Amino acid sequence: MNLEVDQDRLTKEIEELAAISEAEPPAVTRIVFSSADLKARAWLIARCEKAGLAVRQDAIGNIFARWVGSMPNAPAIGTGSHIDAIPNAGKYDGVVGVLGGLEAIRSLQRSGFRPKHSIELLLFTSEEPTRFGIGCLGSRLLSGTMTPDAARKLVDKDEASLEEVRRNAGYSAPLEEVKLPSGYYKAFVELHIEQGPLLEQQNIPLGIVTSIAAPASYKLLVEGAGGHAGAVLMPERRDAMTAAAELILAIENAARTSGAVDTVATVGICDVFPGAVNSIPSRVHLTLDIRDTDLARRDAVMQSIESARQTIAAKRQVSIREEIVNADAPAQCAPAIVEAISQACSKHSFASMKMVSRAYHDSLFMSRVAPVAMLFIPCRGGYSHRPDEYASPEDIARGVLVLAETLAALAA
Repeated sequence: MNLEVDQDRLTKEIEELAAISEAEPPAVTRIVFSSADLKARAWLIARCEKAGLAVRQDAIGNIFARWVGSMPNAPAIGTGSHIDAIPNAGKYDGVVGVLGGLEAIRSLQRSGFRPKHSIELLLFTSEEPTRFGIGCLGSRLLSGTMTPDAARKLVDKDEASLEEVRRNAGYSAPLEEVKLPSGYYKAFVELHIEQGPLLEQQNIPLGIVTSIAAPASYKLLVEGAGGHAGAVLMPERRDAMTAAAELILAIENAARTSGAVDTVATVGICDVFPGAVNSIPSRVHLTLDIRDTDLARRDAVMQSIESARQTIAAKRQVSIREEIVNADAPAQCAPAIVEAISQACSKHSFASMKMVSRAYHDSLFMSRVAPVAMLFIPCRGGYSHRPDEYASPEDIARGVLVLAETLAALAA
C-alpha cells in the first residue's frame, strides 16, 4: 500500500472552508445552525459524495460519510471532528480532523486499499458551546451522555430553543434517534491541532493522546445590595462585585493548590449589574470552567470552591447561588488504538510523544460508547480560538498520513 496525501488539495479545501464564515478574514466564525454553518455543511457533503461516500445526517445534524467495507454489518472505524467555530476564531480547530479525515480516506482509496470494516467520517454538531452554552452537543447525544429531554431544554441567548433552531435548519426527526446503537464503532480516532505549545517547543511533529481532561462548568449568581457609590458607606455595603472578586481569587487558589499542573480553573464571563460607574453592583453573573485529567482531584477542587462560596457569602452578607451546567468524567484512550497510532508513526520514521489533552473534544464523549484515541499535530505558538491560529501544510499532511495508516490497520 503506497499512501500519498494530496497536500495541495487539502490546503485549498481548508482555505475554501475558512471563507464560509460570518467574520471577515482571517477570522472565522461559524455558529451552529447559522447560515454560514449550513452552507459549510452542504459544501462538505458535496465533497464526501464526490469521494463516493454514503452520507446521512441525524436529528441533531451530525453528518456521517461512510466508505463501505467488505463486512458492511461489522462495527465501523470512525474518524472526524467539528467545523463550527467560536466568534473570531481560526481556520484549523476541528477542521483539520474533518478535512484531514476525508483526505485520509481518499488517500486510502487511491492506494488501492480495501477495508473490511467500513471507515466513516463523522462531523459532530456544535462542539463549541457558543450558541447553547454547552459544548460537544452532537457527541453528547450520540453517546447518550445527554438525554433528549435535557437537550430540548436548551435555549440560545435569544431564547430560541434547540428544538426550534434545529427544525428551522431542516432537522426534524426525534432526538431519541440520535444515540448510537451498542457496538456501532470498533474504534474512533480524532486528528486535531494540539491547541497548546508542547509539540512545537519540543520540536516533535506528532502527539499521541493517552487521556482527555474532564470538564466541569458552572453558572454562579452573586446577589448583594445596590446603591449610590457616594452615599452608601463602606461598613454598610453588600457589594456583589467585591464578593465576586474574592470568589474568583478563591477559585484560582483552589486550582493552583490542587497538587498537579493538570488542574485548571477559569472564570471566563463576569457580567455586572447595573454596570454604572457611580452605582454599587447589586448582581454579578459568573461562568466557571474547571478541568483535570483526574476526576477525584477535580472534584476535590470543586469541593474547595463550594466551601469558599459559603464562607464568602456569609462574610460579605451576599447570596451566591450556583448551577452546574455539566460535570463530565475524564477519558482514557484505548491502548490498542494508541499502539496502532504509534506503529503508524514508526512506519514512517516520524517522532512522536505521548501526551494529555487538556482541552476536551468530542472524543471524550465518544469514549463512552467506543474505544477512542487522538492524534495531535503542532500549532504555531500553541495559539487556538483566534484568527492567527496556524498549522503548517506539512504538519497537517503528516498527521493525515499517520491517520490513514492507523485507519487502514484498524479496518483491515
